[in-house]
Amino acid sequence: MAAERQRVKEQDKIKRRSNFDAVESNLTEEQVKLEASRCLGCKNPQCVKGCPVNIRIPEFISAIKNNDINKAGEIIRNTSMLPSVCGRVCPQERQCEGKCVLGIKGSPVAIGALERYVGDNTKAETGEIKPSGKKVAVIGSGCAGMTAACDLRKAGHEVEVFEALHKLGGVLRYGIPPFRLPRKFLDREIENLKSLGVKFHTNVIVGKSVTLKQLKQDGFDAVFICSGAGLPKMLNINGENLNGVYSANEFLTRVNLMSAGQKDSITPLRTGKKVAVFGGGNVAMDAARTAVRVGFNEVYIIYRRTEKELPARLEEIRHAKEEGIIFKFLYAPKEILGENGYVKSVVLEVMELGEPDESGRRRPVPTGKTETIELDTIIVALGTGPNPIIQKSAADDGLEILTDKKGYIKVDELTGCTNIPFVFAGGDVAPVGESNAINAMGAGKKAAKAINELLNK
Repeated sequence: MAAERQRVKEQDKIKRRSNFDAVESNLTEEQVKLEASRCLGCKNPQCVKGCPVNIRIPEFISAIKNNDINKAGEIIRNTSMLPSVCGRVCPQERQCEGKCVLGIKGSPVAIGALERYVGDNTKAETGEIKPSGKKVAVIGSGCAGMTAACDLRKAGHEVEVFEALHKLGGVLRYGIPPFRLPRKFLDREIENLKSLGVKFHTNVIVGKSVTLKQLKQDGFDAVFICSGAGLPKMLNINGENLNGVYSANEFLTRVNLMSAGQKDSITPLRTGKKVAVFGGGNVAMDAARTAVRVGFNEVYIIYRRTEKELPARLEEIRHAKEEGIIFKFLYAPKEILGENGYVKSVVLEVMELGEPDESGRRRPVPTGKTETIELDTIIVALGTGPNPIIQKSAADDGLEILTDKKGYIKVDELTGCTNIPFVFAGGDVAPVGESNAINAMGAGKKAAKAINELLNK
């Protein structure tokens, strides 16, 4: 057994501040074998239970041990069609690796790095597909949509994916920067789906370009809504309408999808010297690390709790610190001050932690003290909510989709079925549990299974 966990090589922390190349490389072939040898092959593998799609982790690692990398790829793709993606963006420390028994007294098996290596070095195999004569529309091309499309197509159904933007991939494309998820791997997964016979339509806003009623009239037997949560949650404080205030959603989409960080962009991004990102999740880390790369001199992450409560992946926090991002804990924005219509500074409330709230974390409480820092840009990364376009247009056609008080679509947690029998939903538009790639994939798989059962009645 290898004594120590194998580590991937990382791009120099100074050099990577000025490029969008992948920060982490793959393990070498020798490292993969050494890391695989650390797996105990538990008879009751807790790592599998920690994975939302229940990848047969000990089995694919056993295939690596037996020098059968293609078999390892086949085992993973039996439950997850996005190993190159999930191996890079999943919060393994809270899921599969967090359950590894080796982590009790030492370092868990680097399951994510092994999955990434297998995904990058194997191809998805397509078998014979027997047509069912049924059609399914998938609204959204992110993790949930691609997963559902794959499973439904393999079941023999015609599958058409409708994407609102001009490029495919959903949040994997516009939200996650290429230094975390190189685009060649995302593009390859999309090409795999096309080779299966899945059809894609871009620049189609369901609810505007076409409605659910029209999709039904066009012969679709079922619809899976996985359009994500694209409406940003803002601060709701004075000065938020000043120039220089962005939502993280806008900031990342403009850079990732529209190349706005480049000087020759047709829609250039206004960059200044100092930027503050409000929030503590992975999106906040992505926004701050992107801000470094597009030219801001000082980048702050301002969070109202302590570092212990940060919800972002530990790896992302470490990378952010290495790249010179300044963390200010126990501060909350109170007011944004401007000059000539642009952000000049922000007044921060000094916080302290009180009793736990409904999330189980101690609630931040104002101390009555404030601090003002000069800034020229603010990025708000406090989460997003569902866009109501689909629900409103459906209601206008007499198809009222039930939602909760926050606007999320209500679904059966086991099947993803809405109150309308042929309409299913999953991912961030109908969240169950933590919002991340692998949970969205789990929602896509559950919905695909339930849709297939419905169409086979």
